[in-house]
Amino acid sequence: MTEDEAAADFHVFFERHHAELSRLAYLLTGEADAADDLAADAMVALWHRWDRARRADCAAAYARGVVANLARSRIRSTVRERRRVLLFWSHRPERTGGPDMAAVMDVRAALDRLPFRKRACVVLRYAFDLSEKDTAAALGISVGTVKSQTSKGTAELQRLLGARAADELVGGGSR
Repeated sequence: MTEDEAAADFHVFFERHHAELSRLAYLLTGEADAADDLAADAMVALWHRWDRARRADCAAAYARGVVANLARSRIRSTVRERRRVLLFWSHRPERTGGPDMAAVMDVRAALDRLPFRKRACVVLRYAFDLSEKDTAAALGISVGTVKSQTSKGTAELQRLLGARAADELVGGGSR
């Protein structure tokens, strides 16, 4: 394949999958601006490895894996930064109360509370309707881990949102 053909092939892939990758990044991070940046960074990384990505069993699954890894790195970086800020402000004498536990949690807030792997499994399985095998490929984990993490993530969402709301979210838990 010539360089021009590879560029045209990548352009078609970009047009077809950029919005989906941005949506995945948003659901994994909860940040719209970061999602667009992560999707763009993933596309740059894919372009640099386009020969390998194009030859993968499924280039879209390869791309989802890149987005998931970038999102994981961003979340870890954000957590470290928040810890530094918290440490800085913990020396202040004034403290604020905890969150209002009586407030109704929406799905985004509940997803934010899940650990990354559980959140990624639930999002890929239910929001993107991927199979367990495709989810495993995107995250670089086994199908058994996908099953376990999805089950645990769904149970955690049920605890956070209430069983009825969580069942509606994941389609009655039929997956």
